[in-house]
Amino acid sequence: MVAVHSEFNGNVIEVAGLTRRFGAKAALVEVRLSVPRGTVFGLVGVNGAGKTTLIKHVLGLLKAATGSVRVFGQDPAADPAGVLVRVGYLSEEPELPGWMRVGELLRYTRAFYPNWDPKFAEELRQSFTIDPTAKVKHLSKGQRARVGLVLALAHRPELLVLDEPSSGLDPIVRRDILGAIIRTIAEEGRTVLFSSHLLHEVERVADRVALIDHGRVVFSGALDNIKETHHRLTLRFPEPRPHPPALAGALTWEGHGMEWAAVCAGQLDELKNAVDACGAQVVEQRVPSLDEIFVARVGPKCSERVKE
Repeated sequence: MVAVHSEFNGNVIEVAGLTRRFGAKAALVEVRLSVPRGTVFGLVGVNGAGKTTLIKHVLGLLKAATGSVRVFGQDPAADPAGVLVRVGYLSEEPELPGWMRVGELLRYTRAFYPNWDPKFAEELRQSFTIDPTAKVKHLSKGQRARVGLVLALAHRPELLVLDEPSSGLDPIVRRDILGAIIRTIAEEGRTVLFSSHLLHEVERVADRVALIDHGRVVFSGALDNIKETHHRLTLRFPEPRPHPPALAGALTWEGHGMEWAAVCAGQLDELKNAVDACGAQVVEQRVPSLDEIFVARVGPKCSERVKE
């Protein structure tokens, strides 16, 4: 294990009041986000919610027109070389030169990073069973994703940015990618910004989560805190009812007759008092999954996301 050392001690990413428009469409609206050092930060939302636009600002590919973006305390658009040398990046479709062989690509990329670790790169290549003599254009999508991950990790970046890295990949490749995040990044005290609509994967690796919907941050914070303030309650009424009650804090309902279940936000004691006041009894309670919270917060359009 190689611990990360840095002279910068603030939040690795700091976004304040970021708004971005493409013509009449608002892609980001007053986004505020802080990514502390040493965390795995999950960025979740349906396709088109604004995740990739935000990541492009973090990478300096887009300059903030309104608001500000700082990575390691610097503006990534004003000083891309100073920022990106400390960043590893993997997208859903890594743009790799198809005519190169894998070994040639590793040697070529090494020249751009003074901190490139050739031994570590070789360990990753072998663990992913990538043939160094194979041409990139002959690799499967999963193999290209593995090569992209080696390129992103081999210079031991302080910040790893993953934009939908496992979308469309089979479970084994997704397992490799998540395993590499946990093993080589999170355990070394490095920082990960992980964008995905596969919420069970985010829930598995993330310390902190932000939900973006229509360019706005719906909530952001420690995953444990988010789950502690959401509850799934099953209510039983003495008589059948055609509709659920108007319960303060209820985000979504399902059920019929005498039994209704709700995902709620708020303090559990207050929610139970509200249930008592409407003449019902709580017959089951549990912590909802991130997927259930996401659906409750965003609504029916969550069906757009990919499921296994």
